[in-house]
Amino acid sequence: MAAPTNTVTTLDNPGQREDLEDVIYRITPEETPFLNAIGNKKVKARLHDWQTRTLAAPDETNARLEGDDVGTLDAPNLTTRVGVLCQIWDKSGGTSGTTEAVDLAGRASELDEQKMLKGIELRRDIEKRFIGNYASNDESSPTPRRTAGALAWLETNTNRGSGGTDGGWNTGGVVDAAGNGTPRTFLESQVKDVMATAFTNGARLKMAFMGATHKQQFSAFAGIADIRVNAPARGQATILAAADVYRSDFGDVQIVPHAYGLTRDALFIDPDYWSKGTLRRMSSYALAKTGDNERFQMIEENCLICENELGGAVISDLA
Repeated sequence: MAAPTNTVTTLDNPGQREDLEDVIYRITPEETPFLNAIGNKKVKARLHDWQTRTLAAPDETNARLEGDDVGTLDAPNLTTRVGVLCQIWDKSGGTSGTTEAVDLAGRASELDEQKMLKGIELRRDIEKRFIGNYASNDESSPTPRRTAGALAWLETNTNRGSGGTDGGWNTGGVVDAAGNGTPRTFLESQVKDVMATAFTNGARLKMAFMGATHKQQFSAFAGIADIRVNAPARGQATILAAADVYRSDFGDVQIVPHAYGLTRDALFIDPDYWSKGTLRRMSSYALAKTGDNERFQMIEENCLICENELGGAVISDLA
């Protein structure tokens, strides 16, 4: 039946208050697992340099005659000087004076909220470049200088699809990006290949980063442990459909899924050989007031330091 005539209902009552929750829900991925895993260093110039050194290959024929004199000296173990350029990152925002004066739901100040969100976005920008296949370049107006990503540094412990090419350090602060090859299926044999190659070259890989699709494929490898945990006396068994640690012939590797940084590569690293080099820490500055508003800019300047590219490996061109 219909409501009696002149019954006041919510359909025509203009005096109702809105029911707006005092909470804002955010679900965008915010994690920066690569940045969290590597070290931090202070750098002092726009171009940061360091040195690497290798030993001669073991020589099982090394032997001398008794009383023999030294003739030609062995080749010296000279260093190789490498470097990378720092990149300037920024985010900006602003609010009107009225926005700061009104009663807002879920936050006390829209300006402070925007600063917090832009800080998260800036850190995600750094994470995506640091973990990716991005070349470095010096500044040449209108092109800003950029630092290189981890996948671009790797040129030794690599497993690539047909036609794929290595990148690597070139000269000065320039690192070349790797070239894409033909996409192929992710296989456990590829993991075993880069783990063995890296071990032979002196690396001890401890972490592996990959996108969601390849993390699921990895968890289905035949070599992964049993998929069930023994059921308690009263209760159901737990099914394990994931691999968090891969126990290889050369040590355990922590498997880390990455939500937004990797789509066709699996990156393996020893975190001890990677660092974020900070020239300027993240800071927020108020911009000049030009009217009835408040504006800000956030700045950070840094680079990805690959102390020795042998401390990483990549399986690339994954479908």
